[in-house]
Amino acid sequence: MEQGEWVTLRVGGEAEMRAFVARPDGAGPHPGIVVFQEAFGVNSHIRDVTARFAREGFVAIAPELFHRTTSGFEGDYADFASVMPHFKAITTEGMAADARATHAWLAEEPSVDAARIAAVGYCMGGRVAFLANATLPLAASVSYYGGGIAPALLDRAPELHGPQLFHWGGRDAHIPPEQHRAVLDALRAAGRPFVSVEYSEADHGFFCDQRSQYHPDAAAESWALTRSFLRRALD
Repeated sequence: MEQGEWVTLRVGGEAEMRAFVARPDGAGPHPGIVVFQEAFGVNSHIRDVTARFAREGFVAIAPELFHRTTSGFEGDYADFASVMPHFKAITTEGMAADARATHAWLAEEPSVDAARIAAVGYCMGGRVAFLANATLPLAASVSYYGGGIAPALLDRAPELHGPQLFHWGGRDAHIPPEQHRAVLDALRAAGRPFVSVEYSEADHGFFCDQRSQYHPDAAAESWALTRSFLRRALD
């Protein structure tokens, strides 16, 4: 079992940001992956996901995106109101700066192959994973139910570096089908490679086994596709 650890990164040379790191066995070089949190912080679920990627052979790191307003935040899935002050403080510029700092940390790790770094994000993190792909030389990126990509980030579609995988919940009232279509239409117009899957019976947050919306079948199927998508993009 991989041992997780907390590290501290510098963002823009000034702000400090904690991040949870899980490492695979062996000296490497390994691929790297940035795991972008839900709005509920780098909680036990996100740390578990980070460790799962380490077991798949990645050096995986999950940065605390709320570092400008708090540290060590772990929100209650039943109390979104407690999340809002931190969620509202998130900006596109701040997310991009956090992604750059985390990518730089991975790229400088001796055990990481800097040419094989990907990103994955969940909920709010799904939007950050898309933005990171447009900001950084990623080999691939995966967005789970990434709200806020449309319309705010559609102009970034031509800037995507690696192929992008999208997982959507068919019963997700937070991200209606017209937003899916807007995102995919932007990527088609830009000629960027992507894969998009909708799980018709799944709701928002279906991958998280700590949420009432957890859908075991959609979670298992999306995990298998994520693994094969990343393997193909990074090999």
